[in-house]
Amino acid sequence: MSDDTIRLVTIGRILRRRWRLLAVLTVVGALVGYGASVLFPPRYTASASVLLPGQWEERELLTQAQIATSSAVLDRAAAALGRPDVSGGELRDRVSADASDGNIIRVSGTATTPERAQRLSDLVAQQFVAFATRIAGGTTDPEAVTGQETLRKKVAETNRRITELADAADPGRTVESVQARTTLEKLRTSLEESMKKLDQADPAGEKAGPVVMGPAARPTGEAPPTRVQLVLSGALLSFLLAVVGHLVAARVNRRLRAEPEIATALGSVVLGTVDVPGERRARGPDGRGPGARLRRLLGVDVRWDVPPPPRSGDEAGRRIRYRRVCARLRDQAPAARRLLVVVPDGDEIARRAAGHLAAEAGSAPSPTLANGACPVLRVVGVPVPRPVVPDRGTESGALVVVSAGRWTAEELAGVAGACADGGHEVVGVVVAGQVEAGPARAAGSPRQDAAPALAAGGRATGGPS
Repeated sequence: MSDDTIRLVTIGRILRRRWRLLAVLTVVGALVGYGASVLFPPRYTASASVLLPGQWEERELLTQAQIATSSAVLDRAAAALGRPDVSGGELRDRVSADASDGNIIRVSGTATTPERAQRLSDLVAQQFVAFATRIAGGTTDPEAVTGQETLRKKVAETNRRITELADAADPGRTVESVQARTTLEKLRTSLEESMKKLDQADPAGEKAGPVVMGPAARPTGEAPPTRVQLVLSGALLSFLLAVVGHLVAARVNRRLRAEPEIATALGSVVLGTVDVPGERRARGPDGRGPGARLRRLLGVDVRWDVPPPPRSGDEAGRRIRYRRVCARLRDQAPAARRLLVVVPDGDEIARRAAGHLAAEAGSAPSPTLANGACPVLRVVGVPVPRPVVPDRGTESGALVVVSAGRWTAEELAGVAGACADGGHEVVGVVVAGQVEAGPARAAGSPRQDAAPALAAGGRATGGPS
């Protein structure tokens, strides 16, 4: 899995074998989303539209939208709300403005109730219009309009007086007259430029001031994220994180699967691969207690990252595999009379395979063997964290039985080192694989699949028996 490409079949395998765990994590994520919705009260958003008459470029509309959310506008809106606990800085996160088609600036305000959201958006729109009008130089004061008309009349009268003075001066006969006419022309030019600027600043010019297009509509629904959205988002996020977590765990998995890798880690050769029919897992010492029951309930006690076991042949075919392993073992260690079969603790498949192998070796002599006999096999369990193998006695070596995809190279190297410490040479490795039970054995065939009782009463922790 660590080197394989993630495929849809991998996702499907996770969903089939971990659906209980995924369902529990999805519910937990939904509860977390619900808790977040309780901590954060619902929010409502209302929008008010402000029309900008005239011709406006896109960048000018964006500038007006930024002005609507500036501190100058928000501070005035906060003061108009009349709430001491609300400042312009707090409104910055609750007010937004955007420019839309048709020279319209949409001002949106968010609050905890529909009424407050409506009032906030209306106040911000009004303050924006007042501030935009002020900075543009526009006004609706009648006295200001009268003063501007009077100023225009005064400028026109002054312009006529300048023309009369220029005509009255002696045209070009003296230096003083030339200087006077030049000064008068400069004054005329300055007055004309002033009149142009005054016309451009006229509120009745090309661009009229912004106008609020009625009060904001009172919102009828919550602003996102709503409670339903938070619950669904929490559930979906938990589900995706659980699936990604499974994939990451499989990616970094360093357990050996290939037979050459297992043989290299143990420093020996693979004598063969045997099949173990699948059966309901027995509850050992680690299968009791609340934790074990919870793992069984969630389905995490069975690995998901292995393909479904293939369907095996009949019992006779499986026994042939064990006999061939015994034949290779006899060829590998022809002088051995007794061998120690080492099985890592917790490897149920390997333990059952070792039992079948010991039973086959202890059965009647097979004509396929070299001398018609196979070494006597004694099965011992070895704890993987701190492996200890019985000291060498009458055994002439050790045979290691493991299942593929169960142990890492470091763990198998530790088992091999424990065998060397006990004076046992690893003469071979047998890889066990679980298969679906095939057809029932033929009637009258001897029953050889029962595992014999382990010598030394199960796990061997001392010397040889």
